[in-house]
Amino acid sequence: MTSPPYWGQRSYSDGGIGLEVSPREYIQNLLGICREVKRVLKQTGSFWLNIGDAYDKKSLLGLPWRIAISMMDQQGWILRNSVIWNKVKGGLDNTKDKLRNVYEPLFHFVKSGDYYYDVDAIRNKPGQAKVVNGSVVSATGVSGVRYRRQIELSTALTEEEKATAFRALDEILTDVRAGRLTDFRMIIRGQQRVTHSDSDRVSGRAREISEKGFYFLKYDPNGSKPGDVWDILPEDTQKRKLHFAPYPEDLCRIPILATCPENGIVLDPFAGTGTTNLAAFHLGRKSVGIDVSADYLLAARERCRLLL
Repeated sequence: MTSPPYWGQRSYSDGGIGLEVSPREYIQNLLGICREVKRVLKQTGSFWLNIGDAYDKKSLLGLPWRIAISMMDQQGWILRNSVIWNKVKGGLDNTKDKLRNVYEPLFHFVKSGDYYYDVDAIRNKPGQAKVVNGSVVSATGVSGVRYRRQIELSTALTEEEKATAFRALDEILTDVRAGRLTDFRMIIRGQQRVTHSDSDRVSGRAREISEKGFYFLKYDPNGSKPGDVWDILPEDTQKRKLHFAPYPEDLCRIPILATCPENGIVLDPFAGTGTTNLAAFHLGRKSVGIDVSADYLLAARERCRLLL
């Protein structure tokens, strides 16, 4: 889990990557580090890379995606997710010919299809079903009454399909009552729009609609998993003085919980002042931090003094 220096934006202690004359040289130097990361990474490991973009001669360079595509094409990385880190509040921008930049990408790479991932560790806490006037109501207020009425009045379902739909709805409500589901949606032919595609050649759900006349969207009782847009305040709210651009500890939480087992090791090859290491410690993981700056490493040891 790391966030390398961005190209041409800051002068970091003891130099290092980010001070190259050209974006091309910057990309090549960073790819050299990514190659070493892949070499030491376990087959079951993950690599989370937060990288910001830059402008050159008024042109936004697209550096994050240039790097990500080069990693896939040249080094064989598998890209599993591109997360948008929405900084909620961005820095001041006095330019008058473009929008403010308020987000950065966070890429999740793996080196094989057999990687560790604990989705239950990062699920949001689910709501609870309740009984209202004798009817089971899901966490978001679905009781099944509206679906029963839609089935009953449907002109797109045969009588046999209606009977099957009623039985299936009763089974779903039983699962909600028992806590096996917290929520659900019922898609009925002629009533709701089929998600993704209405072609039964490319969509299994469309095929269910065609064959049965309905299908269910079921919500996991352990809660929903996070999406790929994260609203996280920048670390500068912590008033760090030594390092110009420490990233927030919260940015590390999902990557570490989801892709590093409790007995695993978190590596940050651009440790800076130790945010990744501190996050790993708080989440009960061991970690290794590497940086070219002795000053930053000294600051990292101070921040992570509980490790000493």
